[in-house]
Amino acid sequence: MTTMITLKKICAELKVDPRDARERLRLAVKNPKKYPALAKNRKPGEAWEWPDKSTALTEAKKAVQET
Repeated sequence: MTTMITLKKICAELKVDPRDARERLRLAVKNPKKYPALAKNRKPGEAWEWPDKSTALTEAKKAVQET
């Protein structure tokens, strides 16, 4: 079974406000050239969560850290 990593866990790990993180992720999903796995795996209305050790998780962390 695959462990899912939630946005809440990423925010706690990176010490980022969840509201800011969601805003950054929404912008990242609109940029499929820079974040292809993140854009491909996002479905509107679903929770912000990714399988552990996936490319989409790596891209999500990168997007959340950018200012």
